[in-house]
Amino acid sequence: MTNGSTSSLMALPTKSGAYTFAAIFALESFVRSLNAAVISLQGFDILGSSQKVSVLNTSVAFAVLATTLLLPYVLGPLRRRWAYSLGAVLMLGAALALASHTLVGQAMGVFLRSCGASIFNITLSLYILDHIKRQNLAHAEPLRLSLSTFSWMSGPVLGVWLYTGYGPWGPQIAVMLSLVILMAVFWYLRLSDKPILTPGTLQPFNPLANVKRFVIQPRLRLAWLIAFGRSCFWTTFFLYGPLLIVESGLAKNVGGLVISASQALLVTAWLSGYFARRLGVRKVIAAAFFLSAAATAGAGLAGTHFPYVAISLLLVASVAAAALDGVGGIPFLRAVRPHERQRMMPVYRTFLDLSDLLPSFIFAFTLMWLEIGSVFVILGVWLAIVGALAWRYLPRAM
Repeated sequence: MTNGSTSSLMALPTKSGAYTFAAIFALESFVRSLNAAVISLQGFDILGSSQKVSVLNTSVAFAVLATTLLLPYVLGPLRRRWAYSLGAVLMLGAALALASHTLVGQAMGVFLRSCGASIFNITLSLYILDHIKRQNLAHAEPLRLSLSTFSWMSGPVLGVWLYTGYGPWGPQIAVMLSLVILMAVFWYLRLSDKPILTPGTLQPFNPLANVKRFVIQPRLRLAWLIAFGRSCFWTTFFLYGPLLIVESGLAKNVGGLVISASQALLVTAWLSGYFARRLGVRKVIAAAFFLSAAATAGAGLAGTHFPYVAISLLLVASVAAAALDGVGGIPFLRAVRPHERQRMMPVYRTFLDLSDLLPSFIFAFTLMWLEIGSVFVILGVWLAIVGALAWRYLPRAM
């Protein structure tokens, strides 16, 4: 082995540490955050009602879910660095489609953005599982979320400002420029693949078999439910929060400010790691779900009649959701078996797609008869149910 090869191997732990993945995730988060609030506002401008926006997102979410389950056929033959790059290409296509400001472009943009985010999530998670020790996850995961705070704090408000000031192309040009920076950093780091999961030699496998294998493992089922619950909060908040604000008569920029303010609270995610190490992951997850449930339901009851009360309570719920972001993924990371990571990750990742699909599907019918505040009341009840299940079934030692 040459000295250069030895030096490269010795440098790997530094390149593949918790801060490395946190930095990549922060850049990736900024890309996604720029049009996170814009999507619902632009959908409202195109379609004219919250109910129609909900129907559109439900339709797209069906397609995204099917695509996610088929990702192993696409990603199997690829080295992971090329899979991650494919995600960037899809995000670029999403920006171009959304910039068209048409109904077809809106649907295609949401679809490509969700698929690109799926590939980003799966690939980066596999890197983390390879390079971060299981006992260090309670430190690495909150760190990753905390360092993404600036991205989610600045991106939504910047995106809405560009949208209202410069039209549909404004935020999407910013997305494209951010993608260039993300990929330049990613390829500079040149993260390596572990030999046990050497890309290019994996054969495609049956997604339905993966789902069956996932479902028969109780710990994976519970981990998925916890992730699904916390994701339901964020997807509902990002989609229906700005719509509640607009329907209350407040300016669109207020929606961007509220989304950014909620993401500024992600800095508190590191506290969840602190408490998890001392009190246990189980207690932190259950408490965070109960707090978010109470605050979210309260915001729904305030509704459009008391928009500033609703906004304040949604920000309180965001603190609890930030805690869930910090430690909510740990049950899966500890439960998944090393030799099944590549197979189970796409199935686990469906919590994001279903959190887009099921709430939008339910709320599309709800909004036919009830005001938009009802969305958050229903969400609060659901969060309380997930919190009770987490308290009952998560191992006490976790």
